[in-house]
This record gives sequence, structure tokens and C-alpha cells, in this order.
Amino acid sequence: MNSRYAGYLYCALAMIGVGSTVVVSKPIAAGLPPFSATALRFAIAFPLFVLAMRWRGVRWPRLDRRDTLLVIAQAGAGSVGYTVLLISGMKLASAADAGVIAGTLPAVSAGVAVLALGERPAPALIGAILLATAGVLVCTVHPGEFSAPHAVSSLAGNALVFLAIVCEALFILLNRKLSTAVAPLPLSALMCGIGFAVALVPACFEKPWALPVDASALGGVLYYALVPTVVGFVLWYAGAARISGAEAGLMTALVPVSAVALAAMVLGEPVSAAQLAGVACVLGAVLLATFGQLRMRRSAA
Repeated sequence: MNSRYAGYLYCALAMIGVGSTVVVSKPIAAGLPPFSATALRFAIAFPLFVLAMRWRGVRWPRLDRRDTLLVIAQAGAGSVGYTVLLISGMKLASAADAGVIAGTLPAVSAGVAVLALGERPAPALIGAILLATAGVLVCTVHPGEFSAPHAVSSLAGNALVFLAIVCEALFILLNRKLSTAVAPLPLSALMCGIGFAVALVPACFEKPWALPVDASALGGVLYYALVPTVVGFVLWYAGAARISGAEAGLMTALVPVSAVALAAMVLGEPVSAAQLAGVACVLGAVLLATFGQLRMRRSAA
């Protein structure tokens, strides 16, 4: 297979895996407390990353105090915060709505960079943020249903999912602030190891050992740890090595598509016209942000 096409395929499969986390979080949320599920996810994934490091002869990075604190903050936000908030939100939100919200990550990341770093947004980026916002509002806000109890809980769930995406955006921002470049493999291992340590203490307060065993929830955590976390890492970086950063970023458009499709196929959720419109807006936002970034790089060159 042509190396470029292989890159597209690997990145696409990785993003489909990311979209599936929204769906698999449903049974996890129904059977396990969020911190317990998060700690178990990292307990499974961490030794696999360590084995991969030993197999490839990769050493742990040497970080100064500032970078160590940044890595811990990354793990707290992007690893623990994202997983806990996503699982908590999936108790209340539909998988299709959550998938659309998850697809706004590129636009949310850019917005956080503008607010936190004072970066000057390009017109394409402003348009992408507005489109992504419109997509979320179209599929999640229904003014005529505000009085219904299920609508209130659904909005709360959507808000938790959006906060999970903000945590992931903070992860990306904090990674850019590291003064020492850390290779993807040891960084992933660090995120899993620190994430496990951070989630373990609150998980003990949840007393998961006192709960009845839920096979669906445990199977969901196992899938989450192996497929989106470990296999997704391998696929994404194998693909990103073969194509440009802008082209890899374009593949993130598959997240809301895969999440909505899997919600319908696996969970049997009906897909509404509003959700399809939301997906279209989010796809447009990803395309606009990606091509805008590509155009700026070409102009700078």
C-alpha cells in the first residue's frame, strides 16, 4: 500500500476508535463509578506502554521541576479529567449528542489557545469555532423541551461531555508549554501511569469492590484501555508519520461521524435530523480549521 494512503488509513482507524469511546462509555457509566473505571483503564494500559518502551529501547525522559509539574497537570486534565467527565456525562447524555460534542475538539483547542495564550485567531479559525458551536447547539439545545426532566438531565450530561473536551484541549495546550520535547510513546506511558496514581485515591472512596460485578462495564473498560488507548496510539502515530500535520488533523472529522454511526448501530439510538445537522456543522468546522491552518503555513513558507 502507498505510504500516504496507509497514513490516511491508520489515522482514520485511530479516530474511529476515539469516536467509539463515547459509545463504550455508556455501559461503563452504568456499571462502574467514574474514578474506578478511569483507574482500571490506566492500570491495564500502563504496563503495555512500558513493555512497548522496553521493546523499542525507549528511555524515560528527564524532566526538570517545571516540566514535571506540567506533565502531572496534563495527566490530571487530559487523562483523568477527560475520562471521568466523559463517563459521568454518558450517564445522562445520548451517545449521538456526545459524539457531536467530542468532534469539536479541534475548534475548542484553538479557542483555548486564543484565550489562554492570547494568540490572534485567523478568520478561518473564528469561523470554525462558530460552526462548531452552532453544531453543538443545534443537536443538544431544544427550547421547547426545557421543562421536561429528561431534557434537563440531558443538558447536564452534554455539559459534562463538553467539559471533558475542554480538559482534552488543556492537555494539548499544556503539551505545547513543555520546554523538553517528549516522544509520543514515553508521554503516553507517563499519562497512563500518572493518571492511574491520580485516579486511584478517589476510586478507593467509591469502593468499587463492594459493587456487584458488571461484565459489560468491565468489558467496556478493557476495550477502552486496549483499543482507543493503546492500539489508537500506535495507529495515530504510525499514520501521522506518513502524512502532514494538517492532513492528520483533517482525520479528526471522523470522530463525530463514527460516534453517531456507532450510537445507532451498537446502542440502537435513533439519529435525529438535528444531530445530523450538528455533525455537518462540526465537520465543516474541522475542514475550515484544517485548511485554514494549511493555508497559513503555505503563506508563511
